[in-house]
Amino acid sequence: MKLFTCIFLSLFVSSLFAQVTTPEKPTPKKMEWFEDAKLGIFIHYGIYAVNGIAESWSFKNNQISYEDYMKQLQGFTAKNYDPQQWAKLFKEAGAKYAVLTSKHHDGVALWDTRLSNLSVVKKTPAARDLIAPYAKALRSEGLKVGIYFSHLDWSHPDYATVYNATSNYHPTNDHFDYPTSGIEDQARWNKFVDFRNGQLKELFDLVNPDLWWFDGDWTRTAEQWKMKELRQSMLSWNPNTILNARMGGYGDYATPEQGVPIFGPQGPWELCMTINDSWGFQKKDNNQKSVNYIIRVFADCISMGGNLLLDAGPREDGTFTPEQIDRLKGLGRWTHKHAEAIYGTTRGLPFGHFYGPTTLSKDRKTIYCFVLDSPKDDIVVKGIQNKVTNVRLLGTNETLASKRNGGAEWMKIPGVLQITLPVDKLDQNVTVVAIDLDSPLELYRGSGGAIEQN
Repeated sequence: MKLFTCIFLSLFVSSLFAQVTTPEKPTPKKMEWFEDAKLGIFIHYGIYAVNGIAESWSFKNNQISYEDYMKQLQGFTAKNYDPQQWAKLFKEAGAKYAVLTSKHHDGVALWDTRLSNLSVVKKTPAARDLIAPYAKALRSEGLKVGIYFSHLDWSHPDYATVYNATSNYHPTNDHFDYPTSGIEDQARWNKFVDFRNGQLKELFDLVNPDLWWFDGDWTRTAEQWKMKELRQSMLSWNPNTILNARMGGYGDYATPEQGVPIFGPQGPWELCMTINDSWGFQKKDNNQKSVNYIIRVFADCISMGGNLLLDAGPREDGTFTPEQIDRLKGLGRWTHKHAEAIYGTTRGLPFGHFYGPTTLSKDRKTIYCFVLDSPKDDIVVKGIQNKVTNVRLLGTNETLASKRNGGAEWMKIPGVLQITLPVDKLDQNVTVVAIDLDSPLELYRGSGGAIEQN
């Protein structure tokens, strides 16, 4: 019995090591550009920028009346909206795609929808479509086009007509989400689902997005939303379009929000995070994240195989604040300098091999180590079985001194790679060291032991 247990445990542990040291499953073809892109820009733009209050939730949570919220329609001018400048700024930041809110939970559309009168075209001084110019500008700069769309619509008369089919929570005082009479009307709900699908088809016909970023799926089940059928329809329009996770299980990638994961989700994923604390422009929010912090978060994301979708909220006239612009440009200085370690890489070394984020080249012959702070001594990387052919300081043409310390190669115990990184060579934010190997990476994942022969 003991022998069987030992064999079982050995096979189990070996399988764990195999999972963390072998390459991931091949990426579906349509997801390749997304996984290679690493950085996107999220833009929450809408009438909520007029008063500088929370998008949609401010009236849902009774911080302002619905009527007063909608009065912002009168002040939305978009008079300085210049999507070409946006696209150039996003490209300068190092982004490869962007996502714009075509319609948030408030139901206000940024395009000339034929299915509702509630749009910035019909109801605001802006009086024009803001979606098509955005898509055209992005594509002119070589960026992929993402469209945010809320499944739910707190302004539509047919939306709050049924409850979540699997929930016992049946409030009658939440007139934005549920029928206040307590009586459901399935026919009106079906009309609303048709309305949602119709608006999505309008957006597809208008710009044919590369990526759809959905939100607001939590109030109904996937069956009520008809998510399976929606996915089939959207892929029939464009089989290469990418759908985010907020489709009741029918999306293509995960979307953790605001908090950096401790372990990256399996498969494609993207962290959406704000530059300050707010998605849209809010006058009182001055809690801006530093450029250095944003870069560290970005390094964490790509180290775990994900993307960062960094959010900025324009003012009602369509311009970004100087604080937002400074951070996007500061991020861009760093991304362009270290592009080799960012774009087209895969998730890095398992925890324990290097004290910081890492990425790997797709051929697994280069390890990129992100040095977050000023080292007090040599930096170390553990467990590299391969021969190291060169160690480079990324963004320069400099080679760094390195040596092996300890180990027993004849027993496949590689020892530690020590790299000397002069303090005067450090990047002002995060320094990146590239380790070139003679063959695809092989890692030692054992726990050591006695060296019984020399």
